[in-house]
Amino acid sequence: MKKISKSKIISTYASSLYQAAEQNSAVEKVFKDVEILRRIIAEDSQIVTSLANQIWTADSKRKAINEIAKKMNLGKDLTACLDIMADNGRLAELSGVLDEFKHIYYRQHNIEEVEVLTVKALSAAQNTKLKAVLEKKLSKKVLITYTIKPELLGGLVVKYGSSMIDDSISGKLSRLEIIMKGGQ
Repeated sequence: MKKISKSKIISTYASSLYQAAEQNSAVEKVFKDVEILRRIIAEDSQIVTSLANQIWTADSKRKAINEIAKKMNLGKDLTACLDIMADNGRLAELSGVLDEFKHIYYRQHNIEEVEVLTVKALSAAQNTKLKAVLEKKLSKKVLITYTIKPELLGGLVVKYGSSMIDDSISGKLSRLEIIMKGGQ
């Protein structure tokens, strides 16, 4: 029997969920449900561990999922996906599937996730200007996540996709050190 990689499994479930949501004109509802479920799992990672426990039968897991779905008012597309994952013993990959669904949603809606490392929080005006510059450069709507890193000394490090722009003082000093040692 051919073994399928974990990333392929995650991608398949997330893509299938997105396609089902599209067919049912429920992409926005599913995205909201996915974000709610992602937040809950981030707050208590034991939820996934409990649902993925091999001691539970698939039927017990489906009952638990349907109760959770009812209490959280989750739509039928996400609930059906969770049921299928329970039947196939794939609930351990739930966090990955939800994250991948978010990435698919962002790609389909021309949204780029950007991580900005900075010494201190930016002012509202700086944030607005940075967002406008990034949206123009990337030709996409951007969602910025800020991380405070005092060791940068000043400036910014901007990461998106597989790209990184290091305009921090510590980055410039590192590059200067390499040049002074005779490197590139």
